[in-house]
Amino acid sequence: MKKFRMNRLFGKTGGCLDVAIDHGFFNEASFLGSIEKMEKAIHAIVAAQPDAIQLTVGQAQILQSLPGKDKPALVLRTDVANCYNPKVHEVLFSYVIDEAVEQALRLDAACVVVNLLMLPNQPDLHRQCVENVGRLKPICDRYGMPLMVEPLVMQPNEQKGGYMVDGDLNKILPLVRQACELGADIIKADPCDDVREYHRVIEIAGRPVLPRGGGKAPEREILQRTYDLMQQGASGIVYGRNIIQHEKPVQMTKALMAIVHDGANVEQALKIIRG
Repeated sequence: MKKFRMNRLFGKTGGCLDVAIDHGFFNEASFLGSIEKMEKAIHAIVAAQPDAIQLTVGQAQILQSLPGKDKPALVLRTDVANCYNPKVHEVLFSYVIDEAVEQALRLDAACVVVNLLMLPNQPDLHRQCVENVGRLKPICDRYGMPLMVEPLVMQPNEQKGGYMVDGDLNKILPLVRQACELGADIIKADPCDDVREYHRVIEIAGRPVLPRGGGKAPEREILQRTYDLMQQGASGIVYGRNIIQHEKPVQMTKALMAIVHDGANVEQALKIIRG
């Protein structure tokens, strides 16, 4: 059954563009730009036909209530964390929603996703994440639900504040490998500082890797990074704000789909955006 659901994600080309619109889960005001009206945001992305849309249990019905068989697959976010705010909380947590996999089944999800967080001097948060993955894994296996694990290495909050991606490959590689050892079927990982080295993440994972978009970046930079990551062997991408906060989210989605599925280069992708 996992294979059946994986086929819904990766399709005929073996690639996947998953558009993340789950940012409202994390209680951070700066994440809400362009998704204040969720129905409008979801309908706009559905019109561009990505492979999947990543949503929370409270918003997934907007996607799944749409009629027809050609809508994007649902990737269900299962955990809430409080590590994304500009000021670090005294106590950090990562909480998995109750009956996460069963809720995913009822929502006809193709996959569930959970974090594996590594923040400086926060071993208890990491332990919670390990426990979350460990609890989800056997339930996912029982029901044939693919498990996407998101190993995220973050910098000290005072350096980047609230969205602290650390591109140090020496930190990313062991955390990616830990996610695999815990049973991930799909890895959702950050790009490394030197994208030319990303093949090492692919190799150490040994399963589909979908790089994250991270914080918002200029259009050409995102397209170039996506092209380079696909050339390094990535199986696709998971982007959120770099799509939904783009002035033309539908065209941006189509441009990224062309890179992921058709091997389009940056200039070809820019033509799609600019019409």
